[in-house]
Amino acid sequence: MKKRDEHDDLVLTPRDVRFDWDGLPLHWIPGEPFATHVVNVLHMLLPEGERWFVKVFRQTMPLITDEELRSRVLGFTGQEAVHAEAHQGVLDHLAAKKVPIGPYVAQIEYLFRKVLGDRPDLAPDQERQYLIERVAIIAGIEHFTAFLGDWILNAGALDRAGADPVMLDLLRWHGAEEVEHRAVAYDLLRHLDPGYLRRVRTMAVATTVLVHLWVRGARYLMSVDAELAPGTKARWRDVPRTARRGLMPSTAKLFVSVARYFSPRYHPSQEGSTPQAVAYLATSPAARAAAH
Repeated sequence: MKKRDEHDDLVLTPRDVRFDWDGLPLHWIPGEPFATHVVNVLHMLLPEGERWFVKVFRQTMPLITDEELRSRVLGFTGQEAVHAEAHQGVLDHLAAKKVPIGPYVAQIEYLFRKVLGDRPDLAPDQERQYLIERVAIIAGIEHFTAFLGDWILNAGALDRAGADPVMLDLLRWHGAEEVEHRAVAYDLLRHLDPGYLRRVRTMAVATTVLVHLWVRGARYLMSVDAELAPGTKARWRDVPRTARRGLMPSTAKLFVSVARYFSPRYHPSQEGSTPQAVAYLATSPAARAAAH
């Protein structure tokens, strides 16, 4: 069931932010390579994934009969397009520092461009159903991004650990916008298919794939980190240890959050706080600079 939020009528506005990565160290959480790389997986997943979100949602425009929802979808695509480019800037910085991200990023490109890309050979009805299926996958992924957005807005341990302030601003600006538009993909899915089965089936798929990609991404980044001793690997015991210190999200809380998505009464407004997100966006150095 939808919980009324005092900012339900918020207009979603893309913010043309810029970040300077010249001074970013490889381990931007000092002395914490594992925590750094767990978060760095985002930079490898998001540019291609969010470009795919934008492409899919633009294809839904002829199917939307609710003008208010249409406006929110347009705001969503504008924000996601900026997110993709902001994280691409981090990828470009890592590549310039000779971090061999290419093989992993190529696999992500294949996933979104080929496996989940357009299928021109489909009949019109099949094409519509495939489009709605992809919207449902995005709605599931957006639940994860809202969870992560809420976490990063409240992750004071990163400040205490001396995390790079520019990276923190990127993550919190992005996280705040994810909380701000957390209901759009879900509401679009409900507009196109109000049923329960597709929603939970695609969430099961999204959860499985995302967890797999995240584990592989963290392992890969640890394995190619030239600043670590040869043979250094990510270890399973590092996950709860790092989460207890507040330097990465708790996997237990993540899966409790995923379980809420399976409730017939679920709505994304139950996740995170719009007032908190709006408050951060009012103080974010990058968002403030973009507004002037």
